[in-house]
Amino acid sequence: MRATEVASTREETGLYVSERSTTALADGGVLTPRMRRRRAFALVLLTLVLPGSAQLVAGRRDLGRFALRVWGLVVGVCLLVGVVFLVQRSLALSLFSRGAVLTFVESVFFALAALWALLFLDAWRLGQPTTLVVRARRWLTAITAVLLVMTSGSLVYAASNVGAGRDALDSMFQGTTAAKATKGRYNILVLGGDSGADRVGTRPDSIQLVSVDATTGRAVTFGFSRDTENINFRPGSTMKRLMPAGWNCGDQCLLNGLFTWATDHKAMFPPGTRDPGVLATREAVEALSGLDVQYFVLIDLRGFSGLIDALGGLDVNVQKRTPIGGGTSRISGWIEPGLQHLDGTHALWYARAREGSSNYDRMARQRCVMTAMVQQVDPQALVLHFAGIAAATKGVLKTDLPQSELGYFADLALKTRAQKIKSVNFVPPLIKPWHYDPAIIRSTVASTIQASEDGTSASESVARKAAAGSASAARSGTTAGTPSAATPAPDASVGTPSAPANAKTTDLGGICSAG
Repeated sequence: MRATEVASTREETGLYVSERSTTALADGGVLTPRMRRRRAFALVLLTLVLPGSAQLVAGRRDLGRFALRVWGLVVGVCLLVGVVFLVQRSLALSLFSRGAVLTFVESVFFALAALWALLFLDAWRLGQPTTLVVRARRWLTAITAVLLVMTSGSLVYAASNVGAGRDALDSMFQGTTAAKATKGRYNILVLGGDSGADRVGTRPDSIQLVSVDATTGRAVTFGFSRDTENINFRPGSTMKRLMPAGWNCGDQCLLNGLFTWATDHKAMFPPGTRDPGVLATREAVEALSGLDVQYFVLIDLRGFSGLIDALGGLDVNVQKRTPIGGGTSRISGWIEPGLQHLDGTHALWYARAREGSSNYDRMARQRCVMTAMVQQVDPQALVLHFAGIAAATKGVLKTDLPQSELGYFADLALKTRAQKIKSVNFVPPLIKPWHYDPAIIRSTVASTIQASEDGTSASESVARKAAAGSASAARSGTTAGTPSAATPAPDASVGTPSAPANAKTTDLGGICSAG
């Protein structure tokens, strides 16, 4: 054969191979059985890597182009959201905490799941499984099914999580009006309530006021004993109108009992008052601290167990042996000193145990558990177990913070977590909750906030205020609150605490700490 004929034959052969390779994915009929098998698996894998590309090369180009445009749009939106989050984090958080946006995202996830499933099934069909040997056909079907479940199933799971999160947010955030910061700070009342089966109504055993700088996120917390007595309300407040002489009837009128009294006398409050117990407690703390409270957060310990389990448990540094049981029930075990990882049941017992403890011990343990929950939330666990966490949160957390403000406060909380939080507890030796000068509390609050803003230590100032308060009380022998016959008598459901105040001079940090 002459050289020119050989060259011509090679060119024709090369052209045939090139044309065959470019049409192989589009038409499996021209392929050998081995190449048909490879083509079928390639189409399915293309759908995994770039949804729509299998249809684009195998004949259904309209569907392929549509799918590629959809996925391109999704990637573009995700990149845009990422940029917004980096540049304006609070805006992104605020956007994705709105119910309408979450509903839209949920619908998009479901639609993408359906589209991806359709593309996998169509890629399987385009692979012409009936032309394959039985073994290859079974493998192709199995791999397609696994990939479909992994991809579309993940999107359905994500959509379910988004829906659960939306429902949880709707149930928790009941406020409609955003409050303005006072002197550049937000003051948030955090109540650890307990409405267990052994109690009548809800009574907050843990009462904390968190004051946060609206710009920097620097925060200070003030803890008030549930046994605080002799509370005189601010002029013009709702409680001042209901109790002109104050909440003053000795150990029958304690700070946490005010919540129960208000709840039982809801008819006495102005129409439209959603939660009289919170209102009464808020106005009491405002009178004690001298601060305006913008929002409240109520944590019900009754549902705490499920929430802690959903979060994966808590690490708490236990410094005193704490019984599981006691009182009217048998002690079935102990939570031993040392660093302990507590599941929901043990965390609940640790927070509620009364046996062998003072009220201040119990208050400290509850504060410890709540602090540990805030500090130890794992973002990865939130994502992986969001549905369970959202379900467990319902009925456990309640706040009047508007949902529209969630993004701003979530961003502010991230700033707060990155800084050291100052804390003052109005218990002995700083004050005696049954015999104190309210001016000392207010001045201590003011000096601690000022020290936080200045970035200096307030410990010496607090110590001086405590000494001054003790001296003032010793000289006068009285407190600003005096019992009055005009004070509404508490119901039997309020009563006196099951254990005496049993004040101790040790710091609450000696009871436990968040691990």
